[in-house]
Amino acid sequence: MKERVRHPDRLGLHLRIVLRDPAGRSVAFGPGKADLLEAIAETGSIAAAGRRLGMSYKRAWGLVEALNAMFRAPLVDAAKGGAGGGGAALTPLGEEILAAYRALVAESSRAGAAPLAAIREAVGGEG
Repeated sequence: MKERVRHPDRLGLHLRIVLRDPAGRSVAFGPGKADLLEAIAETGSIAAAGRRLGMSYKRAWGLVEALNAMFRAPLVDAAKGGAGGGGAALTPLGEEILAAYRALVAESSRAGAAPLAAIREAVGGEG
């Protein structure tokens, strides 16, 4: 049986945080949701962010809804589209969560550099 690799184009360390949401459910926050938040901040649009990341509008909206439900307050503030155009922006909490996640990834990468190098060496590939 072939093992599925979620992001074969991104080699290295990938950090996923698993938490309990306000309803007591297990929820995950990882590189995909962080990338979506970053793309929304850069494009000002959920649709454009989804296109940038190669996901459907429906998938992007579903992830935004999940993110907004996951935390004590919404991470993304979205306005409906239409004649006047819509738009989306990160809330202050969204900016805080994205920055904290990126800092945690950077710190983890620094701390894991030597062990990751040893694993790469043992694999014998580019890894």
